[in-house]
Amino acid sequence: MKLTCIVIDDEIHAVNGIKSYINNLTNIHLIKSYTDPLQALNEITAGDHVDIVFIDVDMPMISGLELSKAIRHKTDKLIFTTSHSKYAYEAFEMYASAYLLKPYTFARFAETINRLFPHSPSVPNLTVKQDDDYFFVRNKSEKNNLIKVRYTDIVAVESLQNYVRIFTLNETIVSYIALSEIKIILKDYQNFAQAHRSFIIAKNYIEKVEGNTLKMINNLTINVGNSYRESIHDYIKEKTIKTNRS
Repeated sequence: MKLTCIVIDDEIHAVNGIKSYINNLTNIHLIKSYTDPLQALNEITAGDHVDIVFIDVDMPMISGLELSKAIRHKTDKLIFTTSHSKYAYEAFEMYASAYLLKPYTFARFAETINRLFPHSPSVPNLTVKQDDDYFFVRNKSEKNNLIKVRYTDIVAVESLQNYVRIFTLNETIVSYIALSEIKIILKDYQNFAQAHRSFIIAKNYIEKVEGNTLKMINNLTINVGNSYRESIHDYIKEKTIKTNRS
């Protein structure tokens, strides 16, 4: 049997994004989608039980957190989708099954379904071509215009208190977003690792290792923090060619 689901988000492009992900999973059936949370409240409470409800947090009239209280008993799994990590604590107080921070990848979406329904033969273990993936951020130096950032172009991300500096192969972008939020976005990509409390790096762009100092492809120098040295050194050791003199 197919897993049944409902999508609730006041932004139609977000609804369409989830729909496209669902369409790529063979055994999940979308019962209905809503952009009006009040309509969702009335129809879901009067309707049949479903396997999954995907629900946004920031919505007019009634928030996703408030709505979830009324409909939690109508679904096995409740998955919050939001652009703000600050709601994570409140979401899990509502007995959320998962928390997807926008913009999330298809790989992240599929992995979440696989984790919540591990014994369902209907959900394949899917991957995506990560070199096709990207996200948009607002660039502070360009009047906060949106700019595309490709995962494969990222060399490092540096925390600047309330901002981050994203170093790519071709430019540097400053955006109003926390490093913790970027870390969630990058968590599905094994190439990224935290090397310092203020830095996330792309491991394949390490050009030189001098003790506990990493020199990146763009001449950026990063001192590896004590808490991250073991994992970084393990990666370097794994990639080091061993000789008889080693």
